[in-house]
Amino acid sequence: GSLERRRCLYLRTGRACCQMVEVLLAALILVCSSVSCGSAGGYTGLPALGGIYYYQYGGAYSGFSGADGERAQQLDRRFYLLKLPIARAAMVVGGCLLVFPCVLILVSVLQVPWHFPAWLLIECTLYIVIAVGTVPALYYFLHSLLTIYNSSVCKEREQLYQSKGYQGFWCSLHGAEIAAGLLSCMAAMAYLLSAGLAVRDYRTVHEQKKKPLQL
Repeated sequence: GSLERRRCLYLRTGRACCQMVEVLLAALILVCSSVSCGSAGGYTGLPALGGIYYYQYGGAYSGFSGADGERAQQLDRRFYLLKLPIARAAMVVGGCLLVFPCVLILVSVLQVPWHFPAWLLIECTLYIVIAVGTVPALYYFLHSLLTIYNSSVCKEREQLYQSKGYQGFWCSLHGAEIAAGLLSCMAAMAYLLSAGLAVRDYRTVHEQKKKPLQL
């Protein structure tokens, strides 16, 4: 009835649209983080390492033989293990950022802010905390990756693959990791916008509750 229609109307508001954008950005951050983790194995054909180049070139370490093949496999494994903690942390953060706006959308659809207007101020505070926290989190993410790429393991791995004529194993940030950083900046701006919209909606609800006869 009318209650269901009022609930659906929230999905057409500016705050709901902003929250849906946050869901999309968080999903993309999660995907980019998983790509960063999954592509670290290079030519590795082991399923546990998820070597995406195995099928592209028709075999794992097809250009290596003997000690070079064993060394390449060891370096791939060590490089993968170096990147695994930061990639998993990024995936966890992306998952949390994905769940957070979904919960807020559900809360607003259930009209909790109307019955408890202070919730909007709590929501605003959470958004500001997350937006501010995104800055050091992004710095830690990029700094950790650059430290890994500057490690002796990565440098030796790069030289070994280049000696066999393979390209694409440079010790630098790749597209998915750069995209994750840019998406995080966009998400932070979306959080600040949502914080402002939450304050605006709080004022609107507060004014409407003072005029119940006009509703």
